[in-house]
Amino acid sequence: MSNRVALIDYGAGNLHSVHNALKAVGADVTVTADADEVRKADRIVLPGVGAFKACADGLRAVPGMVEALEERVRNGGAPFLGICVGMQLLADRGLEHGVHEGLGWIPGEVKLITPHDPSIKVPHMGWNDVALMPHEKDHAVVEAGEAYFLHSYHFIADDPYHVAALTDHGEGLVAAVSRGNICGVQYHPEKSQAYGLATLARFLEWKP
Repeated sequence: MSNRVALIDYGAGNLHSVHNALKAVGADVTVTADADEVRKADRIVLPGVGAFKACADGLRAVPGMVEALEERVRNGGAPFLGICVGMQLLADRGLEHGVHEGLGWIPGEVKLITPHDPSIKVPHMGWNDVALMPHEKDHAVVEAGEAYFLHSYHFIADDPYHVAALTDHGEGLVAAVSRGNICGVQYHPEKSQAYGLATLARFLEWKP
């Protein structure tokens, strides 16, 4: 089993907690802003906290990083996990204070959560169910359970088959996306206790 994990440092992630959680499930983790380290990794994790534009700009500001990700993940097939805004960056664009380009790995866009019921608070914060979509009932990384969420914007995928799981916050919101060797979770595994650690452990075992 290959557990050499590159945890990408681009100034926009909860690196310490994610690093500790990955170590707790047996990963050999390197926190890195070095594109060459990413090219050598067996698996890649992209965390993300904050605004879509700031995260997208931060990732593109790291020399060669986007190119290394394209090479290793899109072309090389390395298992990839995006967390929170790291998942949202997989979209074509984010609509937070303007229109901002994402990686475009999973077609769709990221929009503000706008519940019909005014009593539903935004951001969506706290523990909530993760419900697998029927076509992903045997997903290798994401399982049904309860996880910790903290977000005001949500991923809207063009193709429903790229949605692996939903959660409910006044409406169905995407909790996880999946396409080939690319997986993203809106929830925070590093804050989701046993459920989150199990997600990361399955990611280490995943052979897409």
